[in-house]
Amino acid sequence: MSSAVPVQTPNAAQNLDQNELYSIGSNFWNVRGRFKILKFIDIETQMSIVKLQNGNFLVIDTVEMNDRLRQEIDHLTNNGEKIEAVIGTHPFHTLSFPAFYQTYPKANYYGTPRHLRRITEIPWKGSLDDSNVRKKWEPDVEMRIPAGAEFINPQPESTNHFISVFVYHPASRTLHVDDTIMYAEKPGFLLKLFGYKDGAVAFHPSIKSSGLYPTSDAPYLFRDWMRNMLRDWPFENICCAHIGVKMGGAHADVTTLLNNAEPLFAKLSERNRK
Repeated sequence: MSSAVPVQTPNAAQNLDQNELYSIGSNFWNVRGRFKILKFIDIETQMSIVKLQNGNFLVIDTVEMNDRLRQEIDHLTNNGEKIEAVIGTHPFHTLSFPAFYQTYPKANYYGTPRHLRRITEIPWKGSLDDSNVRKKWEPDVEMRIPAGAEFINPQPESTNHFISVFVYHPASRTLHVDDTIMYAEKPGFLLKLFGYKDGAVAFHPSIKSSGLYPTSDAPYLFRDWMRNMLRDWPFENICCAHIGVKMGGAHADVTTLLNNAEPLFAKLSERNRK
C-alpha cells in the first residue's frame, strides 16, 4: 500500500476528507463522497473496498471519482485488474455507477433490482436479492437484507430510502450500511431538526413513515432481524453513507439505538394495526 493511502487512527477516522481512500481495519477501506440535498447540504455518501483472501478486491457501492482517488484505487488493485466485483447495496445509490463502470469495465457488477432496472448500460451479473449472490464472497464478507421492509421496489421512491443490504467484514469487524442506520460526529442544523445528536447513531427518518411495511408486525420483524444481526456480527466499526464512520464501540451504540427504539416500534405497530 502506497503512502498515498492514509491510515487513520480511530479518533481521526470519524471526520474523513472526501474522495480519499482510508484504511478502517484489516483489508477494509472506506471513501467518503459528496451527496447534496437542497443543492447545498452535503449529507455525504460512501464506497468501501475489501481485499479478499484470494488477493482480489470487492468494491461496495461507488462514489464520484477524482484523479487522486482513481490513482489510489489503481495502486491498490493493480490498475483495477484485481477488482473481482462491484456491488450496489442501496436501491437509490445509483448515480456514480455508470462512470465507475467506464473506469473499471472488466469487473463483475451486481446491484439491487432497482440498479438492474435503471442502469441498463452496465452488463449486470446478478442481483443482491438472490441469496446465492449475497453468499458469493463468504466467509470474507457476509450480507443480509433487513426484514419488515420493501427491497425490490421501494415506494414512494421520493422518500422510502430506508432499506439496504448490510455488509459485514469479520476480519476488520466493520459493518458497511447505507441509509438504514446513520451516524454523524457533528450533525448539521438540518439533521438536528430531526433529533440527531452529536456522535450518535440513528435510524433513517423514513422509519417513521414509509420505511417499513404498513403492517402491525413489520416493526417487530425489523427489530428481531436487527437483534439477530447484532447477535451474529460483533462489529466494532460502522461505515454509514450518511454521514460518517464510527470507529470503535459501534456495536454497543447500535444495540442501545435498537433498545431505545422499542416505544417507536410499539407506536408504529399500533398505528399500522388501525
